Amino acid sequence: MRRILLLSLTFLLLTTLWPAGKGSAARAQDASNPEPDSGAVICPLSSFEDARADCLPLGPVQFLAGMAAQGIPYPIQPLPAYAPGADLNYVPYSYFKVTETGAQIFATLDDAIADQPTGWAIQPGRMLYVSYQDRVANDKGVFYMQRAGGWIYGEGARAALPYPFQGLQFSSTPRNPFGWVLEESQSRSAPGYNSPFTGHKFHRFNIVQVYSVQIIDNMEWNLVAPDEWLEARQVARLDLQTVPPAGVTGGRWIDVNLFEQTLAVYDNNRLVFATVIASGVEPFWTQPGLFQIYKKLDSTTMSGSFEADRSDYYYLEDVPWTMYYDNARAFHGVFWHANFGYPQSHGCVNMSIGDARWIYDWAIVGDWVYVHDPSGRTPTDSARYGAGAP
Repeated sequence: MRRILLLSLTFLLLTTLWPAGKGSAARAQDASNPEPDSGAVICPLSSFEDARADCLPLGPVQFLAGMAAQGIPYPIQPLPAYAPGADLNYVPYSYFKVTETGAQIFATLDDAIADQPTGWAIQPGRMLYVSYQDRVANDKGVFYMQRAGGWIYGEGARAALPYPFQGLQFSSTPRNPFGWVLEESQSRSAPGYNSPFTGHKFHRFNIVQVYSVQIIDNMEWNLVAPDEWLEARQVARLDLQTVPPAGVTGGRWIDVNLFEQTLAVYDNNRLVFATVIASGVEPFWTQPGLFQIYKKLDSTTMSGSFEADRSDYYYLEDVPWTMYYDNARAFHGVFWHANFGYPQSHGCVNMSIGDARWIYDWAIVGDWVYVHDPSGRTPTDSARYGAGAP
């Protein structure tokens, strides 16, 4: 009985769904004449770049067309980059910060405890650091033995190395500019300060790709994601320059952009490394021009002053991974600050210890250095420049 009922229901369903008045020939004709793509309601994905009047540019096609209009490829390609080895941050020195009043140097620990100086002292100044190999604390105080010899009285405050920021290595040259966010920021849905925030927050040294640049009310804005804009001053943008600057022979050079505070290393006309720097602050600018590395030192002591009263005297022992290229101006690692992305120095190109080590290992004496300021704000008259300093 159940089988008879099931067969009856199946027959009823088939007769209900079967098209009325159509035989096998009609069914064959329907199968051979499907609705063409051009007559579809929604445009096919393959047509998102074409002007089509016979379909609706909605759904995925609308999304792709909107991305293309903003200059953003789909799918979005990650940067062909990777982090350098963390071991590059290691530096075989320990540092002690001397007070601004300076310090006496003693020949032995006993002399230091007895307060019998040798007659030599570190002068008062704003930036005074010694490199030490031993530290002794007793009831007389804390004493540091310099790597160069001699003892100095301290107050127990050892210098901690700054946050170990590092740039990026590249397996190939990216397709578009990119950069590092310099401060806590929130993107806007369109360029301009009148546009609403997106709610997406960025942190210092976050890496972003830049797909488009617009100027609104004399301010430059970077498109860093679909419908996400950051004001240009919030990003140290690296604009790719794979064509050697005039005068550069061979395909190796270091490009220093003073306006963006970025550094790029090109090898065989291909980007291989990039990072954020801190160059000379006004009036101690880093000089624009074309130079060549002429000396490399694992470490060196830097000292001097610019003011007549020597109130700005600096003394820095064991400045790591130093490469001189323009008189006393050099690339080198810094252990006394981490203000990368902003002019900071007296003319040198400051880098994190890890970045300085990477470039030091890559570079050879004679490599080209191209320093430029696309904004034109840095003076180019060589008569305005002295030797330079850290």
